Amino acid sequence: MADSGTGSGAEQLSNLPEWDLTDLYPSPDSDAVQSDIAAALANCEAFADRYKGKLQVMTGDKADDLAAAIADFERLEDQLGKLASYASLLYASDTTNPVHAKFYGDIQEQLTNASAHLLFFTLELNAIEDDALAGSVASSEALAYYKPWLDVVRQDKPYQLSEQLEQLFHEKSVTGRGAWNRLFDDTMARLTFDLDGEALGLEATLNRLVSKDGARRKAASDALAKTFGEQINTFTLITNTLAKDKEISDRWRGFEDIADSRHLANRVEREVVDALVSAVRDSYPRLSHRYYAMKAKWLGMDQLNHWDRNAPLPDSDDRVIEWSEARKIVLDAYAQFSPDVASIAGDFFERGWIDAPVRPGKAPGAFAHPTVPSAHPYVLVNYQGKIRDVMTLAHELGHGVHQVLAGGQGALMAETPLTLAETASVFGEMLTFRSLLDATPDKAARKRLLASKVEDMLNTVVRQIAFYCFERLVHAERRKGELTSERLGELWLDVQKESLGPSIRLGEGYETFWAYIPHFIHAPFYVYAYAFGDCLVNSLYARYQDAEAGFAEKYIEMLKAGGSKHHKDLLAPFDLDASDPQFWSMGLSVIEAMVDEIEALDQE
Repeated sequence: MADSGTGSGAEQLSNLPEWDLTDLYPSPDSDAVQSDIAAALANCEAFADRYKGKLQVMTGDKADDLAAAIADFERLEDQLGKLASYASLLYASDTTNPVHAKFYGDIQEQLTNASAHLLFFTLELNAIEDDALAGSVASSEALAYYKPWLDVVRQDKPYQLSEQLEQLFHEKSVTGRGAWNRLFDDTMARLTFDLDGEALGLEATLNRLVSKDGARRKAASDALAKTFGEQINTFTLITNTLAKDKEISDRWRGFEDIADSRHLANRVEREVVDALVSAVRDSYPRLSHRYYAMKAKWLGMDQLNHWDRNAPLPDSDDRVIEWSEARKIVLDAYAQFSPDVASIAGDFFERGWIDAPVRPGKAPGAFAHPTVPSAHPYVLVNYQGKIRDVMTLAHELGHGVHQVLAGGQGALMAETPLTLAETASVFGEMLTFRSLLDATPDKAARKRLLASKVEDMLNTVVRQIAFYCFERLVHAERRKGELTSERLGELWLDVQKESLGPSIRLGEGYETFWAYIPHFIHAPFYVYAYAFGDCLVNSLYARYQDAEAGFAEKYIEMLKAGGSKHHKDLLAPFDLDASDPQFWSMGLSVIEAMVDEIEALDQE
């Protein structure tokens, strides 16, 4: 059998699919790409000529004209989004390919130039008086369709700048924030980690942290620390620059709290997030501290080393799960819940919408890219045949199903706020886990499966809230001046010690591990969305278990809503309310109950 922490398992896998991007464009140098780029620029310029300076008179009896303008804007968003999606997916498939990198950079620049002509639109919409817009929405069925999007646009109004400043921010993003993001991606993709004379990439090295062999885990951790340490000045510079860039933007726009711009984008109130963070931090002793103390005992240790945190249990199943079996596990679990959901997920396998193999230069981790409603989503995973990889596949397919269903809302309202964007993915994971658990009567096997799920949930809830706390400390301190690599390491260790507890020893080198977390770079404060989604799904799944017929239909309707409804409205049919202080405690109690069950099995 393959070692669960090496790359050898992946080498045994067969028939791993690679996605087919020709549904978007035949190739980066195709006539279709060049034609669409030229058309996008021309259409954006024509849109500005047609509507700029005229929106305020498109009210009252001309409300249908305003609806037509929004529909034109929506078509442009889809057109621009298709090009951006293709360039992004092509780049993710091999970030070290210079042709892909150049194409990605060129497309970003060209689309920035084209979309600059559209900046006036939301600014002028928000210049319309509230009463005039409300009356127009009431009088025009066509405009009323876009009311959810207009409501979101109006929430941005207090933080908008003049059109000239917005255009400057927009155009400078290519050489500012966008360039630093690209530098991070390129640097990370080119890193190699020396393990026994073999140069491995990040994914393969991280995978060794789940090896059964403690020496191999330590070697992987040491290799990660060594390479991160050699590049730490670069990652420190990127972090300081992007934190300052965000502070400048927040200051000009008038955001009070360092995470308020993320909360606004997520359409979630700061108080709701604060309640989530407080509830999770209060639960550390009952969840992570308690679980890792048990795990240390299982591994025969007084304390776990930081490289032991995700170590498999001594009697864990380390077989390689072939792709065909992983597909069956996930689709069967989905089908037990809803044949319609399983059918949509099946399209990803049948139609070339998944890229699964680990290969040099490929983006690490996993994601589901929604592309645009006129096309379809794509899923990227780095599949290495472990049970965690199966769960990751279930997670990303949940995103994909959500994106397909929400596509009917159109380019302006299909995108779901990040807090609720994790709902379908975590729910898909839970369906898959529960399906496996129900088929596992053996107590030892049940304990292993529960332990694996608890670890995933701790990584999703506890670890991500610790990440959020780290980001808050970094961004708050950056406002007083640059942070050194040493200071970043100190902040990282502080939040990790608090969240992981006394049963994990944070050894030398771990202070650099903040450097590889891409969310800190690409989407500041995104990370709490994972905890939000996990706790929400725990509560939602409890409703599903107690529900009579009709739950799946309500669930599908929730996903179809995309970004057209607030979280309070989406959760109301399930009698759930994220603004209720008890909501988060209810979600966390599900994890605690699993820890209880593991402890009970451990004592039998």
